[in-house]
Amino acid sequence: MEMKKTTAALVAFSFIVWSCNNASNDTTVTDSTNHSTDSNNTGAINPGNTPDSSFNNSGTAIQADAASAAFLPEAAGGGMAEVQQGQLAQQKGNNQSVKDFGAMMVHDHTAANDQLKALSTRRSVVIPDTLNSKHKKMVDDLSKKSGRDFDRAYMNAMVKDHQEDIKAFETAEKKVTDTEVKAFISNTLPILHIHLDSAKAIQKRLK
Repeated sequence: MEMKKTTAALVAFSFIVWSCNNASNDTTVTDSTNHSTDSNNTGAINPGNTPDSSFNNSGTAIQADAASAAFLPEAAGGGMAEVQQGQLAQQKGNNQSVKDFGAMMVHDHTAANDQLKALSTRRSVVIPDTLNSKHKKMVDDLSKKSGRDFDRAYMNAMVKDHQEDIKAFETAEKKVTDTEVKAFISNTLPILHIHLDSAKAIQKRLK
């Protein structure tokens, strides 16, 4: 899928952004993207924190609006791909900042995917449980690379992916009418911008 500064309020209940301050090589993420990790904070994106808000008074799941029904599977598929590519970065990354960024992707997008799954279930929207052909090819291509070639390819992909993610989320935010889905999008967008800035900073240092 497809630099705004986030307020403390947004970041407080948005999902955790890993710090790259512990990078052992020469690629520390820029100061504007240093965010420490709290391993005990597991409530990533939790719009409203009201699990029953998607049900009407009779206990029947609400029907998703057309924009939400299209957005939820797309976002879930993209998030799944981010997790798998992040796992590859942790295993195959040559540069510590690349490994750290991969760990951030696994953590943050796993948490976001949990929220997407909950939102989708309550709306009877089916989301993918496997990668589509596009994302599978991306993962397969990355898995064949190693060393600095892997690092460059992964960070190039992360910059491109997050640019596309941000565009898709911003478009969906204008179209969805479901308030909980809209809240998820609004809460996630600032974090996607942070991810993009972090990816660009690492990408620049790998050139």
